[in-house]
Amino acid sequence: MNKFKAFLFAHFEKILVLTLAILVVLINLFVVQQLAFLNFYYLPVLVSGYVLGRKMAVLTALFCVALIVFSAINNPQLFHSKDTSLFFISDLMLWGGFLILAGYVVGSLYQQKEKKIQELKNAYVGVLEILAKYLESYDRYTRSHSLRVADYATSIAIAMELPRNQVENIKVAALLHDIGKVEISSDLIKKAASLSEEEKREMATHTHKGVELLSMVGPVLKDAMPIVEAHHEYFVNNRPEEGIGKQVPLGARILAVADAFDAMITDRPYRQGKPHWQAMEELDRCSGVQFDPQVVEAFKKVYAEKAEVV
Repeated sequence: MNKFKAFLFAHFEKILVLTLAILVVLINLFVVQQLAFLNFYYLPVLVSGYVLGRKMAVLTALFCVALIVFSAINNPQLFHSKDTSLFFISDLMLWGGFLILAGYVVGSLYQQKEKKIQELKNAYVGVLEILAKYLESYDRYTRSHSLRVADYATSIAIAMELPRNQVENIKVAALLHDIGKVEISSDLIKKAASLSEEEKREMATHTHKGVELLSMVGPVLKDAMPIVEAHHEYFVNNRPEEGIGKQVPLGARILAVADAFDAMITDRPYRQGKPHWQAMEELDRCSGVQFDPQVVEAFKKVYAEKAEVV
């Protein structure tokens, strides 16, 4: 069921266009004078252009034209006028030409819009990367941590075949997941010894403080905020006061694995980083309780591929 939902979500636009096309075809099967209902075919073509782009819009239009031509050849009386028995070839050609042109124009406008949006997103992510580098520049032990975590988290999301917008939200959240630490004392962050329980509690507030900071920019980062806030939550929360098996957003579960792995292999003032294989064993040991087992398995595949490239 989960795989079906994931497939449905990933291909929603294509399924919508196909459903509209099928509905129009079914409607036309019960219409005696089909020529009067040809304009119904503009609906799937325009929707295809708006949500899928120029190529799919033109292909949808060609499919509709081919369907009507096939129907006209096999059952020409459906396209006869009440006043004359002549077959309206010129009308069909004109209709088909406008249908394809409409799909091409709407699809082109969609692609121009998508190009501008993608350029803005690239600039936006670039600014976030600069911000992440700046925030970490004062602490050599966490330098480039957010960039590495973003790389891991993005790779995991892609390996799990998540939709593109969800992958982008996870990347943004990973770049900003520690932004709340600017509200924490720098002495505490740089402390060259293990933290006390009180200091750990104070440090744990950085997720909530991070969300408060992100909320100041308005709705732009609204999809990243739940990921930032929950990335230290356990996959299975056994604390009765908070509920057993508390649901954690998938993006936060992915970020938790990426963040924990990089934290374990990075040197700290009070300890040396673990070898990569040992950090991976720790992820395995905590899988099913602290970490989502599916995310851990996806990360192991991602890490193996990265190791082969290196």
